[in-house]
Amino acid sequence: MAVVNPAEVPTVSVSELPSEDVVLLDVREPDEWAAGHAPEAVHIPLGDLPARVAELAELPDDKPVYVVCRSGGRSARAAAWLNAAGVVDAVNVAGGMKSWLTEGRSIVGDREGVRAEVL
Repeated sequence: MAVVNPAEVPTVSVSELPSEDVVLLDVREPDEWAAGHAPEAVHIPLGDLPARVAELAELPDDKPVYVVCRSGGRSARAAAWLNAAGVVDAVNVAGGMKSWLTEGRSIVGDREGVRAEVL
């Protein structure tokens, strides 16, 4: 697998994301996902990406896949790997879910009776 410097990964801020019809891939761990995530996001933890390439191949290939984590570090590594492997056209979301929340975008959680939050 080719090594791509995460600093060379295409990156956008949350405010630059399209407001609808966005393909969002959340690469955080299951506990972070359960606490709060974007409603339409697809969840595949960073460490699971190589084993779940078949699922990734099912994502739309006519538009970029925006990759998000908590603050942008893991998603940059994931986007670099996805682009190098030729799996999808991946773009890192700078600032991650922390910025998502700061920008006023909605989140949902999987924990009943507990308000959604970004861990």
